[in-house]
Amino acid sequence: MKRKFEVWLPLLLSIVMILGMYIGYRFATGQPNKKIFKLDKATALQEALDIIRTRYVDSVKIDTLEANAIQEMMSELDPHSVYLPPAALKMADEDLSGSFDGIGVEFSQIRDTVNILHVFKEGPSDQAGIEIGDQILQADGVRLTGKDISTDKVISVIRGKKGSVVELELFRNEKKKTVQVTRGSIPKPSVSAAYMMNKQIGFIRLDEFTSTSYREFMEAMENLKKLGMTQLIFDLRSNRGGYMDQAIEIADEFLNGDKLIVYTQGVNSPKTEYRCKRPGIFEEGKLVVLIDELSASASEIVAGALQDWDRGSIVGRRSFGKGLVQEPFLLSDGSAMRLTVARYYTPIGRSIQKPYTDGKKIYMDEVWQRYATGQLYYADSNKISNGKAYKTSGGRTVYGGGGIMPDIFVGLDTSSYSREINKILLNGSFNDFIFHYFLDNKKILDPYPNPQVYNSKFDPADDMWLKFTQWAQKDTVNLSGVPLFEKERLEDRMEAQLARYKWRDSGFYQVMNTKDTVVLRAIQELQK
Repeated sequence: MKRKFEVWLPLLLSIVMILGMYIGYRFATGQPNKKIFKLDKATALQEALDIIRTRYVDSVKIDTLEANAIQEMMSELDPHSVYLPPAALKMADEDLSGSFDGIGVEFSQIRDTVNILHVFKEGPSDQAGIEIGDQILQADGVRLTGKDISTDKVISVIRGKKGSVVELELFRNEKKKTVQVTRGSIPKPSVSAAYMMNKQIGFIRLDEFTSTSYREFMEAMENLKKLGMTQLIFDLRSNRGGYMDQAIEIADEFLNGDKLIVYTQGVNSPKTEYRCKRPGIFEEGKLVVLIDELSASASEIVAGALQDWDRGSIVGRRSFGKGLVQEPFLLSDGSAMRLTVARYYTPIGRSIQKPYTDGKKIYMDEVWQRYATGQLYYADSNKISNGKAYKTSGGRTVYGGGGIMPDIFVGLDTSSYSREINKILLNGSFNDFIFHYFLDNKKILDPYPNPQVYNSKFDPADDMWLKFTQWAQKDTVNLSGVPLFEKERLEDRMEAQLARYKWRDSGFYQVMNTKDTVVLRAIQELQK
């Protein structure tokens, strides 16, 4: 087993493992949560709860017993059928809503203190005068400093209903400052980057399929076409999925006629087909879709449909393998079950769902096994075990039963960082340094009109590296003997992270994509 791996993999895999357990599809109608039907006849479970309520020796919390009973039942089903208490349901719905009610900032807890990393332009905090680098000490009198304060705690305090007011105590320039912020509706874009890589090739990265993804995607496509785009790289890497209807709408924009995009079917759910229904914005033109082991659910609907119809090339690594459809049922106490009611199938009948008969833990650890067995590194190891073979519309052989296999495999970079650099990347010290370097050099990015000019002309020289080595010494990390190739790779990351503070995620990807092996391989495919 390889000892070292790309530093982003554990974080992103955790997101898929945890959030993927409770964020499922809604059917293509996108309707709100359904209330569960009521049974006229009491079940044994209901009878048992009634007996406990009326006869047990001590007082008991029946709600807790009910929740635990439902959780236990759901655990006996597939890995993606889940019970959501009211608070978790609110969080799950908000995550895919495309917006949230809050104060309009991004923050990070650095050295046990909440630091403002970004202030949304013209948002509530911007209007209140909050700046990047401000530290939040209190919110409505609630302390937000110290090792015992979690990110969830911070979010629960600073977020709130639109129109409500929160009083923040800030620390800026060695002084305390109190401001009042009126919360508002804050957009949460799912398209994190959309730009022209050259005169012909456009690039769009979609992070998840939220309720606004199709609209965002169309706006990005229209803008890029106006700039002359005739070829597209569509990046779905680490996209854990989301709303099924958004995936269908986006796939429709690449396929012509009334082609089948996906169909769903289950024992208690009749076969339902979802087909193209309109002329698409990019039915012609070269197309490459990027996927990896963390691309799941709705991402696999899009990639599977395009692969089955031989519409473009799929580049990267085998996708996660989630082909189960969840339908929400709202319970009377405000909680909900998200129950798997069907499987989805690609146009030629492939089920992308990987096996889960050996239990939830083995199912969720399967991606780690790909890492251990070399499947994330080598094409000859990257395969679907015992997958059934199918033929695409063009006669190519593809497989079902374990994710989408890319047409062109690009493994993880086998070159690894030294233990010293891995330490400061994994403990957050690297990101902390970039943040403070930006605060100390806010005007350093002013000469550059866009990320591409910045990428070609910005040179941090030795000054930035020297400051970083001094910063690393705080974590007892000595970088004096770091090999040149590691230093250059880390400087590339520094440059990309720095770009994020001026141009957001789009700036980050515009810089990193110039060195990204998967993106570079996609460009080669388009230029054939």
